[in-house]
Amino acid sequence: MLAYIYWNPSPVAFSLGPLQIRWYGLLFALPFVIGYFLMRDFYKKEKQAFTYLDTLLTYVVLGAIIGARLGHCLFYEPEVYLRDPVRILKIWEGGLASHGGALGVILALWLYSCKTHQSFWWTTDRVAILVGMAGASIRLGNVMNSEIIGKPTDLPWAFIFARVDKIPRHPTQLYESLAYLLIFFLMLYLYHRFLYKNRIIPPGYFVGLFLILVFTVRFFIEFLKEPQVGFEQNLLLNMGQLLSIPFIIFGLWLVLRKHKTVANKIQSSRYSILLIQLQKVCRYGQERHHQSSKKNVQ
Repeated sequence: MLAYIYWNPSPVAFSLGPLQIRWYGLLFALPFVIGYFLMRDFYKKEKQAFTYLDTLLTYVVLGAIIGARLGHCLFYEPEVYLRDPVRILKIWEGGLASHGGALGVILALWLYSCKTHQSFWWTTDRVAILVGMAGASIRLGNVMNSEIIGKPTDLPWAFIFARVDKIPRHPTQLYESLAYLLIFFLMLYLYHRFLYKNRIIPPGYFVGLFLILVFTVRFFIEFLKEPQVGFEQNLLLNMGQLLSIPFIIFGLWLVLRKHKTVANKIQSSRYSILLIQLQKVCRYGQERHHQSSKKNVQ
């Protein structure tokens, strides 16, 4: 009986002449393609014009890549890249940070909204639904690269990452991938249950919920990971956990804040209900009066 999973795949999916297409690159690009069509479906359902949809994709892709690259360089190895800034451009050497990618996408969406005059929160709430799928796919890419490995364990589903060592370890990439995929399906369900049906949802609520769920999962799974860089050895919480805390706090603020527009909508809806009830009472009174008048005439 196989005690552990021996993992030693090639990181190269296929080659086109001298060009090697890697699994990580394919799995990084795939969610942008799927996300484009899902976002198109959101636009269609909500009767939004497709005018700026291609522009939105461009901004999100650039924001994610630039933000993730700068995040890695500045959060994890600043002394290396500040000493030789040209290396920041050498993205093929590896090094992307999801926290930086999240910041990059948020900034890109703000710039997109300024350029197109589209609602920032309307767009961001719907993009947030799709990011869980992207996170799940990218973590599968990490599995194919045998990177971001977990700490040693004797659990039966432990992976032996042969390209690293012969020690059974937590497949933390798969833990994250599965969690992010579940978050994606939950967000998609909530969209169809509430947001699409024009329920009274505060702007930014879905973004906040996404940040809370994703970065809380990330915070706890980090306890099972090996340190990514040397200086994390002496930290009580690693860099991934420290960077997750502000995102969780911001998410809580978005979810719990009181929003005047929503409050006005709720108040307006209450007044509308009250007005309808008063109209019914008045109509009933008029009908009763009309019936009484008829009886008196007879």
